[in-house]
Amino acid sequence: MDIYNFKTLLEKIQGDGMKFMKIRTRFAPSPTGYMHIGNLRTALYGYLIAKKDDGDFILRIEDTDQAREVAGAIDVIYQTLSDTGLEYDEGPDKDGGYGPYIQSQRLEIYQKYAHELVKLNGAHYCFCNQENVKGNKEDQIFKDPCHQLSDEEIEKLLSENKPYVIRQTIKQGQTTFNDEVYGEITVDNDTLDEGVLLKSDGYPTYNFANIIDDHLMSITHVVRGNEYLASTPKYNIIYQTFNWEIPTYIHVPPVMKDEQHKLSKRNGDASYQDLIKQGYLNEAVINYIALLGWAPEGEEEIFSLSELIKNFDIKRISKAPAIFDLDKLKWMNGLYLRNLTLENFHQLAMPYYQKIITRDVDLLELSQVLQLRISYLNEIPEMIDFINEPCNADETLFKNKKMKTNPENSLEALIWVRDALSTFDNFNDDLALHDLFINLAQEKEVKNGRIMYPVRVALTFKSFTPGGAVEIAHILGKNESLKRIDLAIKLLSMK
Repeated sequence: MDIYNFKTLLEKIQGDGMKFMKIRTRFAPSPTGYMHIGNLRTALYGYLIAKKDDGDFILRIEDTDQAREVAGAIDVIYQTLSDTGLEYDEGPDKDGGYGPYIQSQRLEIYQKYAHELVKLNGAHYCFCNQENVKGNKEDQIFKDPCHQLSDEEIEKLLSENKPYVIRQTIKQGQTTFNDEVYGEITVDNDTLDEGVLLKSDGYPTYNFANIIDDHLMSITHVVRGNEYLASTPKYNIIYQTFNWEIPTYIHVPPVMKDEQHKLSKRNGDASYQDLIKQGYLNEAVINYIALLGWAPEGEEEIFSLSELIKNFDIKRISKAPAIFDLDKLKWMNGLYLRNLTLENFHQLAMPYYQKIITRDVDLLELSQVLQLRISYLNEIPEMIDFINEPCNADETLFKNKKMKTNPENSLEALIWVRDALSTFDNFNDDLALHDLFINLAQEKEVKNGRIMYPVRVALTFKSFTPGGAVEIAHILGKNESLKRIDLAIKLLSMK
């Protein structure tokens, strides 16, 4: 028994008798520069599974594909996990005794186990070039002629420093494994490709490195996309050859753009970073992606991270692909925004105000209005574009069938309002402003809308505004409100 197996055995022995070791899950992203929604969901599920039973959540960087690595991408991973609250217990910057946690720093480990696997007849040396590989494929399954090499021939080629890879050796028979989502799966071994485990440059493939790392790091539950279901039998054959314990598998369905297409950065689909830049809240994003493939008991859909830990159940992960519904995310994010304190919302909105607004207006009142009406923060610029100056004058905006307004009676209403507001000084009192408009409507024996709608249009020249006449007049203040009403009166008087 090697030291790693012995360590694993010791961890299993607690108190009286044999017990399962502490649950340990891992998130193993490649440093490619951004966090795909599907990747973040995998991290979230792994985190929830571990924390539900007071287990450990491990971060491991799978950087063996050096060509795809992007500078600074590891920092993006750190920042994303920190921002979303998915704090890992071990990782490259948190040594828990199982490191290194970056695959490119573990090459000697992979090389050692690859050669050991050869000795156990679970792998073999392959000296084929690319042309040989292409020429020996049948139905996309590589039939390695190097199987026919004798031990003497292999030793001779190795002594001549002939370039080689180490390929997995697949023996006849069947392989069966159990997945927590998809159940028991059995495959014929003759359908399995004898893939490369160790490349000629000494770097492992993902299909080998993840097995070695999961074992040596005592990972008990492996959470990953269902695209790896087809490769899992090959992984299990390696586990069995080494006589290692096979982890619990949780393969999750893909996150789809629609019924036919997966989410893809190449196609312009949003990454986690994109969503945050658009003004979605971390908490809302995490809440939403938890529901992409997992259904809680009952009708409740709004969960904090701690509530997700409490309620998450592997058995309720769906086999079916999950459709990323941006409208649903907008709805959920809107709920989170409205549940913020006004002060917190105002703090989030301030950067947008500072970029756009140059006029001295009541920004806190603006936040109070916006908080009830937006779904994500990047809606703010379009909502407030009227504040510095009213939008392009358009008398047709005064025509509203529901409010029974038109340019003619709107002119009349604005003249009434102009006279009433000229002697009104309490623009900071929404209730007083509201009463002024209502009393004016009563006095003139018209519906409230006949007064308020023309005022709202005159102040903004927008068909859709973040607030009504009262709120907008408050935000702009007396002088600016009267100035804009005068301009609207002038416009309508010319018709």
